[in-house]
Amino acid sequence: MSELYAVRRMQLRDRCAATGSAAALISRPANVRYLTGCAPSGAALLLGPAVDVLLCGRPLSGDPAEGRPAEDVRVSVLPTRGGDPVVAGADLAAKAGADTLAVEEHHLTVTRHRALTQVAPRLRLTDLACAVEAQRLVKDDEEISCLRIAAEIADQALGELLESILVGRTERHLALELERRLVDHGADGPAFPTSVATGQNAGRPGHLPTDRRVEEGDFLSVCLGANYRGYRCEIGRTFVIGTTPADWQIELYDLVFAAQRAGREALAPGVECREVDRVTRYVLDAAGYGEGLGPWTGHGVGLEIDEDPQLSPAAMGKLDACVPVTVEPGVHLPGRGGVRIDDTLVVRPEADGGPELLTITTKELLAL
Repeated sequence: MSELYAVRRMQLRDRCAATGSAAALISRPANVRYLTGCAPSGAALLLGPAVDVLLCGRPLSGDPAEGRPAEDVRVSVLPTRGGDPVVAGADLAAKAGADTLAVEEHHLTVTRHRALTQVAPRLRLTDLACAVEAQRLVKDDEEISCLRIAAEIADQALGELLESILVGRTERHLALELERRLVDHGADGPAFPTSVATGQNAGRPGHLPTDRRVEEGDFLSVCLGANYRGYRCEIGRTFVIGTTPADWQIELYDLVFAAQRAGREALAPGVECREVDRVTRYVLDAAGYGEGLGPWTGHGVGLEIDEDPQLSPAAMGKLDACVPVTVEPGVHLPGRGGVRIDDTLVVRPEADGGPELLTITTKELLAL
């Protein structure tokens, strides 16, 4: 793994050198982890011409969720409590003789940027922009392997929940149980706050669990994800509780399922990101539910649960192979209920079997 991180840093170093910067300061946590294997809270990575230093405000905790730094990265813990690793990195670069330092301006606050110029006034700061995010877009085999395991963990947690008694339990209790099961099966934790919505609450997009109890005839809409070694997947499913689904529930579910299938089948290298959104949205539009779909059909996943590419009407760019994305259409009817179906997939060419489905829990409309 250390060799893998070294290759990533070398690619970024070459890019910086091409723009005239011999050093770079990485502060966005996901980018720090991508380049070092570790991202302690507040840490910064100084990418130098000779040595790479991970600057930390406190000693490493050893927590698996924090990660473990690559062997060829020097770890430097600030001597004073409350110091800023980003400011310390700029100071170290200046003392090492750098005259130009590329920084992630989109991540730095104005206060932090001002502090950099004060501690190293002769250092010329340039914008690294989203160079690391662009490098992270296409995943390597190790990253996809982590996502597969994260998806397996999420599938296991959800599958076990569906085998338990649900009627009478609260949304909040079910969400907590799902998150506990994620950890029990090897996750570092949930990829994001777990959503459990029942009955009328399923008609609210982005619903957070409440003390509402599950009742017979409810739609039960669940969205969860596992964080495994920093990599995050997502799965969403909708079920009916305790009885044969009503006709309107079947009709709504079949519609969302058709839209989700259209989006999944559109995933291929070279396809425009907005085209995936268009074919998904078309199915719902044609049935008169276009307004029920959110602002996007899906998004990339990886070290963050929401990263590029975005599958939305205004999205620019095309899909590449080995890019993991979600396809997650939903229709929410206020005061009545709603359906969401959400999968994590990896874009693959047709010659390799087409998109690889990572989340495999059944998408049948089950009556639990």
